[in-house]
Amino acid sequence: MIRLKDVVALLNAEILTKDAPLDIEFPKVFASDLMSDVLASAEPGSLLLTGLANAHVISTCSVADLAAVVFVLGKRPGPDVVAEACAQRLPLISTPLTMFEACSRIAAFREGKRGGR
Repeated sequence: MIRLKDVVALLNAEILTKDAPLDIEFPKVFASDLMSDVLASAEPGSLLLTGLANAHVISTCSVADLAAVVFVLGKRPGPDVVAEACAQRLPLISTPLTMFEACSRIAAFREGKRGGR
């Protein structure tokens, strides 16, 4: 498991939703820009990494029961999208990293945690 506060630190990320609970844990991470793939394959409670920064992401997360979103490449959704995420209690963060680098850092962190047990 990885917590939101670990993700924020690992990815040099900025929290876009105020009052986001940083102790949320994610059993899985899913990375995609195709929301149809997210709906078909992401497991409930997962953390989503995406380069798509629009309202479709929030809707998809609601339907798929995802726990939080990381926008890669410094992308930031508009204020209306952030407001909708806040209303749904869906944490949003933004990282300047590429999708590949963000996924690599999370994978390395998770492997380190497993190896340390």
